[in-house]
Amino acid sequence: MESHYMQGLDWLILGIYFAILIAIGVWASTKRKKGGALFLAEHSLRWHHIGFSMWGTNVGPSMLIASASAGFTTGIVSGNYAWYAFVFIALLAFVFAPRYLGAKVHTLPEFMGLRFGQSTRNILAWYTIVTIIISWLALTLFAGGILIRQVFDIPMWLSALVLLIISAFFTMLGGLKAVAYTNVYQMILLIVVSLILVVVGLDKVGGIQALVDKVPSDYWVMFKPNSDEAFPWLPIVLGYPVMGVWFWCTDQSMVQPVLAAKDLREGQLGTNFTGWLKILDVALYILPGIICFALFGDTLKNPDEAYLTMVENLFPVGMVGLVFAVLTACLVSTIGSALNALSTVFTMDIYVKKFNPNASQRRINIVGRTVTVVGALLAIILTVAIDAIKGLNLFNVFQSVLGFIAPPMAAVFVLGIFWKRATTRAANFALTIGTAFCLIVGILYLWPPEWLTFPWPHFMLLSFYLFVILTVSMVVISLTDSDKTQYEIPAPVREGWSKLAIGLWIALAVVMISLYVYFN
Repeated sequence: MESHYMQGLDWLILGIYFAILIAIGVWASTKRKKGGALFLAEHSLRWHHIGFSMWGTNVGPSMLIASASAGFTTGIVSGNYAWYAFVFIALLAFVFAPRYLGAKVHTLPEFMGLRFGQSTRNILAWYTIVTIIISWLALTLFAGGILIRQVFDIPMWLSALVLLIISAFFTMLGGLKAVAYTNVYQMILLIVVSLILVVVGLDKVGGIQALVDKVPSDYWVMFKPNSDEAFPWLPIVLGYPVMGVWFWCTDQSMVQPVLAAKDLREGQLGTNFTGWLKILDVALYILPGIICFALFGDTLKNPDEAYLTMVENLFPVGMVGLVFAVLTACLVSTIGSALNALSTVFTMDIYVKKFNPNASQRRINIVGRTVTVVGALLAIILTVAIDAIKGLNLFNVFQSVLGFIAPPMAAVFVLGIFWKRATTRAANFALTIGTAFCLIVGILYLWPPEWLTFPWPHFMLLSFYLFVILTVSMVVISLTDSDKTQYEIPAPVREGWSKLAIGLWIALAVVMISLYVYFN
């Protein structure tokens, strides 16, 4: 295995990283009680495990590369995806998490089963499994496989296989506890290496003021006019909340660390920590792209190469190996969390609920590990299939598709939590017919036929319109539904509300509002 990026010292650094990673994973697995559950870390996760795990699941290598590319071409405006998120992470902390923890559920389909009944739980379980396999596993592997193939010159299937073996090792060995413990190590490493890249880049440019002088002035504003094609302000303000509720409050891969919290206090502190970490996204991931524009804007033709261009030109031998260790860490973190979420949902919502309600913990763990392997194999097949389709920027296509997956989940969870009259039939309609409708609209948006000459709105505004249509449909169906079966909205947990958590959330809100005011 050869690479024009990597020298002998780089390989040594990469080897040391993996040795430490495996040692932490093995150590974490020994902390799990013998025969204990794999999925929720025996409700032992503290705030730092939760914060780093949620942030790590969110940060993939594709995000690093795409963020640097966006910084290179448009400045900090794409940071809205990071900074605006604090509103929805707060919604998770104070609205959704107390109810999830109060209901003592393993999965979000299980929670919605308490709210709408078994039929909704079944639909949502399969919906979640398909979403995890496609959007979390296959897409992350596709993006990571491109990176590893570029660096190490190996086939896509081998890239995906290597990444999955590493990730599945931790998931099968120690479950969520091993994933959470290794995420802490990997995300600290990511912060350190990314910070070094920014500091070295700023030094090369000549400092912050020199950087400001060398790039267009509109690179430093968070809200651009509605005439801007890429990041108009109205679609961001209206459309991002739909994706934000789905991603941060209802997605099993993201929420699972909170379900495993030691108590509500740790869950609220952990989500708050995630909110603070999201501030770093602009400084650590987007700023390198802006620095790259200042240094190499005249020579770099492909913005997607901004991140690796910075690494190649600014880092000495040894540091390059550390960067690829970090990129691998991002992949392992995201894939590990997704595999754990996948095995949790299938095992608890399908195997235990439908086939073996009296299964022993040992049997549940065996099924969970088996599902991890099967899910990994499916993900490899999908990744290779995606790679075989030529002529499409599939990563960008699938990123847009996420905007069409979000509205049904967001509508069902928002009405399910906030409106007690929402009925099972309305929820099932949104999750089945509503999802099919959203995906058809998405396909017509991404690949419009010649006969359809329709002036499409921005895809985030379209996501908002779909959410409104589904919400209104659910209200109408609920009000006219002849089935009057009433399910209670699960009550929030009453103990564990922390003044410290509330105070830190107020502080975070003040900081975020100040940042938005300053950068406009």
